[in-house]
Amino acid sequence: MKWSKKAAALKYEENLIAPIVTASGIGHIADKIVEKAEENDVPIVYNKELTDLLCNVDVGEYIPADIYEAVAHIIAYITDLDS
Repeated sequence: MKWSKKAAALKYEENLIAPIVTASGIGHIADKIVEKAEENDVPIVYNKELTDLLCNVDVGEYIPADIYEAVAHIIAYITDLDS
């Protein structure tokens, strides 16, 4: 089976109950998501397992509760980078 590149983008604000998937895609669409992130200086985190899960969430939906902790660690890491 051929491997396909995947990407997902999240939005999180303190007033939200959880992060929201704002984009996800495979192949060329994944490349465009990463390209847009780079153009806008959005941090990129590479985590295949988490990306696989996030790509199964519909755009505009909150992330599932079972991955809150993993995403929270990433958000905390990114927040530390920004400070």
